[in-house]
Amino acid sequence: MEITKQTTMGEMLDYDRGIAYVLMQSGMHCVGCPSSIHESLEDACAVHGLDVDKVFSAIQEYLNSKK
Repeated sequence: MEITKQTTMGEMLDYDRGIAYVLMQSGMHCVGCPSSIHESLEDACAVHGLDVDKVFSAIQEYLNSKK
């Protein structure tokens, strides 16, 4: 699966639960919130005032470390 900024939170977590830790470390603490699973990464970052590029980079780094 290719993760993009438009990938929903639910899709990312279904793909790899470890992404939840990356998101929480980035300041997104509502990872398990039912309403967040339908938000894109970009939308969720906007709601939480986070830099989507930094969060996306952290997710990519995590996924690349598993290869």
